[in-house]
Amino acid sequence: TVHAVVDPDLRRPIGDLGMVREVSLEGDAARVGVVVPSPGWHADPLGDAIGAAVKALGIARGEIDVAFMDDAGRAALAALLRRDRPPMPGGQGSKTRVIAVASGKGGVGKSSVTANTAVALHQAGLDVAVVDADVWGYSIPKMLGIEHPPQAVDTLIIPSQAHGVRAISMDFFVPSDEAVVWRGPMLHKALEQFLGDVFWDEPDVLLVDMPPGTGDVAISMSQFLPRSQTLVVTTPQITAQRVAKRAAGMAKKVNQEVLGVVENMSWFTGDDGKRYEIFGSGGGAALAAELGVPLLGSVPLLPAMRDGADRGEPVAMAAPDSEAAAAFDAIAARIVELRPRVRTFKLRDGLKW
Repeated sequence: TVHAVVDPDLRRPIGDLGMVREVSLEGDAARVGVVVPSPGWHADPLGDAIGAAVKALGIARGEIDVAFMDDAGRAALAALLRRDRPPMPGGQGSKTRVIAVASGKGGVGKSSVTANTAVALHQAGLDVAVVDADVWGYSIPKMLGIEHPPQAVDTLIIPSQAHGVRAISMDFFVPSDEAVVWRGPMLHKALEQFLGDVFWDEPDVLLVDMPPGTGDVAISMSQFLPRSQTLVVTTPQITAQRVAKRAAGMAKKVNQEVLGVVENMSWFTGDDGKRYEIFGSGGGAALAAELGVPLLGSVPLLPAMRDGADRGEPVAMAAPDSEAAAAFDAIAARIVELRPRVRTFKLRDGLKW
């Protein structure tokens, strides 16, 4: 039973990973010795899982002894994980559905939509991960409430998680008060590592929080993830809708399917129960109609959602009975419903498949 306990970060039974050193029973106590990759490993969740397994056997107490792997042990574990891991998300043979969340401009709440949609998809029963590709304006870890940096097993990066969603971000790798002043080649390499050097373990959905606009990052992501879909975020303001159209245009130029539109900041419901359209109306519907894609949902302004983001609590936790939480549940349901289209490719002899 102890050998079957799944490590919360590596998502494999600890017995299969060679992390169990000893299991013995002394009177009414079970002694379990485990070995973890490093002193910074998230040992507490693993200890809780082992304790629960011991208790399930009817044993009154469990004593857990944690030791650390040496260099050879970490290298062996990394080799095992690399050997068994699925293809890179979005790569050939991968079953992961990749969705880039994009906007033509900043300030429309794109990262908020990404974080809350990720949690809603997880609550719908999917395995979800997020790449924070907004390398200048990274905010996903704070919004999700991720408190610990990623783990490392040799050169393999194990993503951090909160609320059932795993994530990687530049936020983990630069000081909080330092600006990222990088040009194209460095950005390209960082994104390549986010996708190729991270142990994603084939999630059902990988959301990519894109930076605003259609610059270097968007071009690089289209090369790394040619089969991804694009979800466009706008506000009700017609001017914002016109700018968001550029993000959709970028997706189409690189042959990526535009999944749909999410309108954020659609209205505010006052204490009097009346809806106030502070940023106008119609932008999301107009953009969706122009692009020939569905409007996946409209998200209202909600002070509790803003407060929750500052505390690392997505709206599903901060205000579970709110209009905003219901809106993200509906968006997640529509995403699940709208499966990727079947691509048609031309072959050299003129045939198609």
